[in-house]
Amino acid sequence: MTDKQPQSFDFKTEARQLLDLMINSLYSNKEVFLRELISNASDALDRRRVEALTDASKLPDGTALEIRIETESEGRRLTIADTGVGMSREELIENLGTIAHSGTRSFSEELDAVKKEGDLGALIGRFGVGFYSSFMVAKRVEVVTRRAGTEEAWRFSSAGDGSYEVAPAERELVGTTITLELREVDEDNHLPDFCDQWILRQTIKKYSDFIQHPILLKTEREDVERDEEGNPKEETRKTRIDWVTVNSMKAIWMRPASELDEKAYQEFYRHLTHDWSDPLESIQLKAEGTFEYYALLFIPSRPPFDLFYRDAQFGLRLYSNRVMVMEQSKDLLPDWLRFVKGVVDSPDISLNVSREILQQDRRLGAIRKRLVKKVLDSLEKMKTDKPEEYGKFWLGFGRLLKEGAVGDHEQRERLRKLLWFESSATLAAEPPAPEEDEGDDEKPEEEKKEALVAPRFTSLEDYVSRMKAEQEEIYYINGESRAALERSPHVEALLEKGYEVIFLSDPYDEIMMSSLGEFEGKKFKSVGKGEVELGTAEEKEAAKAKLEQEEKEHAELLKLIKEKLEAHVSEVRLSARLTRSPSCLVGEEGDYSPHFRALLKRMGQDKLPERKRILEVNSGHPLFVAMKGRFETNAGDPLLGRAVEVLYHQAVLAEGSQLADPVEFAHKLSALMLDLLSADAKA
Repeated sequence: MTDKQPQSFDFKTEARQLLDLMINSLYSNKEVFLRELISNASDALDRRRVEALTDASKLPDGTALEIRIETESEGRRLTIADTGVGMSREELIENLGTIAHSGTRSFSEELDAVKKEGDLGALIGRFGVGFYSSFMVAKRVEVVTRRAGTEEAWRFSSAGDGSYEVAPAERELVGTTITLELREVDEDNHLPDFCDQWILRQTIKKYSDFIQHPILLKTEREDVERDEEGNPKEETRKTRIDWVTVNSMKAIWMRPASELDEKAYQEFYRHLTHDWSDPLESIQLKAEGTFEYYALLFIPSRPPFDLFYRDAQFGLRLYSNRVMVMEQSKDLLPDWLRFVKGVVDSPDISLNVSREILQQDRRLGAIRKRLVKKVLDSLEKMKTDKPEEYGKFWLGFGRLLKEGAVGDHEQRERLRKLLWFESSATLAAEPPAPEEDEGDDEKPEEEKKEALVAPRFTSLEDYVSRMKAEQEEIYYINGESRAALERSPHVEALLEKGYEVIFLSDPYDEIMMSSLGEFEGKKFKSVGKGEVELGTAEEKEAAKAKLEQEEKEHAELLKLIKEKLEAHVSEVRLSARLTRSPSCLVGEEGDYSPHFRALLKRMGQDKLPERKRILEVNSGHPLFVAMKGRFETNAGDPLLGRAVEVLYHQAVLAEGSQLADPVEFAHKLSALMLDLLSADAKA
C-alpha cells in the first residue's frame, strides 16, 4: 500500500484509553474543547509566521492569518479552519495519532489517577491531548490539512473508536480545517448546542478573546426593505452572510493590570501552556524609556511530565509589537528557571532576527536580568506570605532552584534562602486530625489548627535560628528516604543530644551540598563522613579524652577486627556518634555517599574510584561487650571472626547499601546462630 492510498491505523493504547475517557466521561466543562482547538490553530498561525522569517515563500504577501468558524445546524457540524503552518502526513500521524511521545509512562500513571479521581481536566494540555477533547462533543472528527511549502493535503478522520484513517485530500490554501460531527444536545450532561451562534460567541469571548489573530464567525443575517409604516416587505427579504470578528485581539500583557482580573490571567495561561490547572502566580511587568518591553510570566502549579527530559524544549515566547519572533526563547531566562511560562514583547527587537544575534543583544541581557529578579521576588514573597503554596511549588520545582544554587553564582545567595529541606525538626507529613473528645470543642479554633498542622520543610535561615549556642556546623545526611534517615545509626547521638539534622533524599542534594560551602558563616557537615564532635569546647575535649582512653583499652580487639575486615575497610575505630547501634560505616571528608554511588551505578555512570570506608563501633553496645569478653577468654575463637563479619554486614545494611553477596551472608548468619544455640544447649 502506498502513501497515496487511504490507510487505517490503531491509536496507541494510551490514546484509546483517553478517547474512551473523553467520550464516556461525565466531565461537565465540555466547552473547553473549543478553547483547545482555537489555541492549536493560533499556535499554527504563529509557527507559520516564524517559519516565514527564514523562508518568505511560506507566507506570500496578502495571506490573511486568521481562524474561521462556521456551523451547519441541519447536519450538526462545526468547522474550525485556520491558515496556519499545516501538517504533513507524518506530522498528522505523530501529532494526532500519538499521545505523550516521550512521556508514555508518566501519561499512563496520570491516566490511572484520573480514572480514580474523576478529574479529567487535569489531563488536558499536560501531554498534548487538547485535540482529543473534541471527542467530548463530537461523534466523528475530520481534519484536512496542507503543510506550508507543499502542494499535498491530507485527511485524518476518526469516530473515536480506537482507530483512525489517513488519506490524500484536496485543500486550496495552506492550513488546517477541523470538522466536528456534533453529538445531540444533552443538557443533563452539560452538553449545550454548539451550533448556536450565541453559545459559540460566549465561549470564544470567555476563553479566547486575547488570541492575537482574528477569530471570524460565519453569521447569517436577514436584510429586508420596509415600507413607510416600517413593516417589512416580504418579497425583498434576503439572507446575507457576514464573517464577524468575535475576539478583541488585545494582547493581555500590554493591558494595565487594573483592567484584568485573576480569571483573565488564568485563561491566558491555559491558552499559552495548554495546562488546565491554574498557575500558582502571575507576574506582569512593563519597562519604558530608551528600551521598552512588556512581560507576563506564570509560575505553574505543577511540573510538566518532561521537565527533566534531556531533549525537552522550554523557553518564553518572544514577540515584537505583538508579532511572535520566537516560540521558545531559551535566552530570556536561565535554564534553572525553565519552569516559568510566559511572553515577552519588545518593539525594539527586529522581527527578522536569529538566535545567535539575540544572544549578543545587550538589551536581551537587561531583560533577562530583570525577569530573573521579578521571579525571585515573587518566590520570596510566596515563601513568606503563602508558605502552603510555596510548599506545593517546592515539591514540583525545588530541584531546579537547587540547580540554580549550584550553577548561578550571581543569584546563589538569594537562591540559598529559597531552599527548603526536611529535617529532624519537621514532620514528614501533616498528621491526621485527632479523634474528637468531650473537651475538644472547648479549645480555641487557633489552638486546634496549630495542633493539626506541622511544618514539612525548613529553610536554612530557620535552621540557623534554632542552632545550639555552641553549634558551629549545619548537620545533614544523605540517603534513600526520610524514613530511612531518621533511623540511621549516624544520627543517633545528634538526635539524642537535641541537634537538628537535615535529611536529604534527592539524588541532586549531594552535588548541591558539596558546592554550597557555608550559610551565614556556618559550614555544612555530613554526619556520614569524617568525625563528629558535639557539645561545648569542654565537652568535646572530655569526650575526645574518653574516646582515646577507651581505644587504648580495646586496641587489641580493634586490631583483630581490622585484620578480619582488611578487604573491606580502611580503619576501625570507636564511635562518638552511636548510642543504640553496634556499628556504622563512615567515609572520609570529600567522599561521595554510598547512596549517591548506588544511583550512579544504576545509571551506568559510576566511574568514581572505589574507596574503602571506616568502620566505627559502639564500645557500649552489648554486642561489642560480648565480643570483648570472648576475645579476652580466647582471642583465636573462630566464632569471634564470624561475629566480626556479621558486625560489618550489619553496618552495610543499616545505611541502606546492598551486600556484595547476600546469600553468603545469610549462610554465615545461620551458621553463627546455630553455633550460639548449640553452645547454649550444651551449657
